[in-house]
Formats: sequence, C-alpha cells, structure tokens
Amino acid sequence: MLRRLFGQAASLRSAVAVVEERLACSSSSSSGRPLLDAQGPRTLWGQLQQRFASSDASGLKAYKPTTPGFRGRVITSRKDLWKGGPFKPLTEGLAKSGGRNHHGVITARHRGGGHRKVYRLVDFARPTGTKATVVHRLEYDPNRSAHIALVKHKGVEPTAALREQYSYFLAAQEVNEGDVLYSGPEAPIRPGNTLPLSAIPVGMAVHNVELRPGAGGQLARAAGASCTLVKKGDDGYSVLKLPSGEQRMVLSRCMATIGVLSNPQNKNVKLGKAGATRWSGRRPRVRGIAMNPVDHPHGGGRGKSKGRISQTPWGKPTKGYRTRNSKRTDWSIRVSRHKA
Repeated sequence: MLRRLFGQAASLRSAVAVVEERLACSSSSSSGRPLLDAQGPRTLWGQLQQRFASSDASGLKAYKPTTPGFRGRVITSRKDLWKGGPFKPLTEGLAKSGGRNHHGVITARHRGGGHRKVYRLVDFARPTGTKATVVHRLEYDPNRSAHIALVKHKGVEPTAALREQYSYFLAAQEVNEGDVLYSGPEAPIRPGNTLPLSAIPVGMAVHNVELRPGAGGQLARAAGASCTLVKKGDDGYSVLKLPSGEQRMVLSRCMATIGVLSNPQNKNVKLGKAGATRWSGRRPRVRGIAMNPVDHPHGGGRGKSKGRISQTPWGKPTKGYRTRNSKRTDWSIRVSRHKA
C-alpha cells in the first residue's frame, strides 16, 4: 500500500513538472525566443530550435518525415538567398532538347521532362578594365549547382539599358551583399575579384578559369569547386591543379576569379524520392541485365548472368576503355587525372 502511494506521489510530481515546463515554454514562445539557460536549451522547443540552427549553420536543410518522400530528403539551405524571382532583363527562355542534337538524334539518353526553368545570363568573361561592381543580392540558379550574384556596375549612366547596369556573376564563398568586386591586374587578392593568373600568388584557390584569353571562364564552375595555382613559368604558362587531380598548363594571360565557389554542401544533397530526379529532367534508367539479348549485350540468360565484360548497348567496353582521343591538347596536360 505504501509503495503504491509513493509511486502515485512520484507520478504526480512528474506530471506537475511537465505542466510547469509547458507553461514556461508557452510563455517564452509568446515572446518569440526559446527558453535557454547557461547549459543550453531546457525545453523541447529550445532543443528543436538548436537543432534547426545547427542545420542552417551546416548549409543543409532537413525535412520532417511527414511523407515517405520527405523522410530522407536533404537539400541545401537557401536561408540567406533572394526570396523573389530573377532579374528579368538578364533572363531568357530555355527550350528543352530531350537529349537530342540538331539532327533530332538522341545523343544523351534518359533526358526529358523536368520542371520549367528560366535561364539566367551569367557573365563568365570579366576582362581587364571592367568597372567595379557592387553585389546587389545573392540568388539561387536552377540551371547550375552554385549560387549566383546580381551585381550593379559602377560608373554606368542611369539612362543606360538595364543589361548594361547589372550583370550576373558566379558567387564565391565569403562574398556577401554590399561587397565591391574588381577586375584587373591591380585588383585586391580577395574572394570574388578577377585577375590574370600572372598576378595571382602561387598556391591560391581560383575558379572560373579561362582556357583562352577573352573566351570566358570554363574551368571550375560547379558548386564548391576550385583550382589551385601550382606554378607560374617564365614561358608565359601557368600550371593549375584541377578538382579531378589533373595538372594542366594555361596561359598566364587568362583570367581567373579568387576563391572557392559557393554552395559547397551541394554534394551532400539527398533527393529522397524518384520524383525529385524527374524534376531535374532525368528519366529512369533500365539495367542492361534486365533486358533481352536483342536489346543489350548483357541481356538474356537463365537467371542473373552477364556472360561478358561490362559493355554499352553498342558493344563498347565501359571499364578501362580510353574515352579521351584528343591529341591536339595533350601537350597542355602535365599530370593526367588517372595518374594523379
């Protein structure tokens, strides 16, 4: 009997504690601030707030598992990006090709569908003499993995066309709204500024690197990508180490942007469901081993059997087969990515 009374008293004390905690939580939530103490959050709401804050700090956003598709979905956080639409004078319509070339022949399989997109006209070429620009805002671009920055050119007449007053640049890390970006040999060595390779110190991380002077950046344009300037020679060429490990010679007159590109957590994204892949314009891929012999070299067989080395549907080897056959540019590759 005494043991039962002591148990009921303990349960009553715990119930009172829960009620007091909920009342304190509700009173703190009315002010819009989580209930915290020196050791950290002491309520469930505070713990959730701390968890979401750490999620935002890591650059990723996880969803509550309200549906099977949301259970494993993780995307990059867009908390600090522009919430509105793109800058219309710098946009174009984007027609879908479905993986077909100009003859109507499918050259890239498993492409089609996908969400409608508007193409943002990004300025990859920032030649010497470009006026200083001020970062107006940072935006999400559905056409690429990195973020882009809408910048306004200084010294341009207000009566000029909007396309001459504004431009889209690839946004580097540590570039924020209000920063001033420069282009030219005398530009400061800061993230977002563009200089020729001859004016950049050895060992610096760069992105949006030109292969030919004035042609615009072509190397290291994906999210979190960068090249490392390894060497500057007296013959007018510089050696760059690419993200793949390949070391390549580039003319020192070519322009490159300082820093690492934004959105480095893009590699940790989890789509969560097959439909998210369809949104990006990628259609289902059928395994060759599941086909008939008339459709694929791996097809057929009684049971699960391949019977030959891995091949494409047209009989070309897929492992150990050389896919690069451009001897015209072999001279510029110092170290191959396969030997790096």
